[in-house]
Amino acid sequence: MGLPDPWADRLTPAVPSHPEEPDCCNCSLLHNQCWLFLVIYGTQFRKPTIASVWQDELYAYIGGILRDNRGVLLKAGGVEDPIHLLAKLPPTIAVSDMLRLMKANSSKWINDVYQPKQPFEWQTGYAVFSVSESQTESIASYISSQREHPKSRTIQEEFLLMLKKNNIEFNPRYIFE
Repeated sequence: MGLPDPWADRLTPAVPSHPEEPDCCNCSLLHNQCWLFLVIYGTQFRKPTIASVWQDELYAYIGGILRDNRGVLLKAGGVEDPIHLLAKLPPTIAVSDMLRLMKANSSKWINDVYQPKQPFEWQTGYAVFSVSESQTESIASYISSQREHPKSRTIQEEFLLMLKKNNIEFNPRYIFE
């Protein structure tokens, strides 16, 4: 299915084509330092609805939303549910606002372009973990391995383990809505 023109510019690479060029949020400028985050969120009711045929386009689209808001998508991956993103976000926009933009616009794009039988929706919540620059490669590798990830634990068990490992308090009632 061809993409409508308004979305074509979003399907450009999510990272700068030349490493020596500054990225969208000018992270090299000390007064405008970007923050590095691992972002994880799932589909509504955790249904496995992220289709592999448009998954890469979804990641590129989300990368475009980040670029439009002076952020940078460094790595994206996942399976049919959930999505994992390694991104640099500027301090000029609240993380919750950026996630609202990413989720609202990408779900609208999926519904407009692919017209699934059931409307596509993201879950209400999300998880955001700050990441040290020294951990960028290991987090990117973790994201890349999601499809091949050992199935010794469910995604839910792995997520709960991540929350506990990082001493993050949570209400189980809201984790897997």
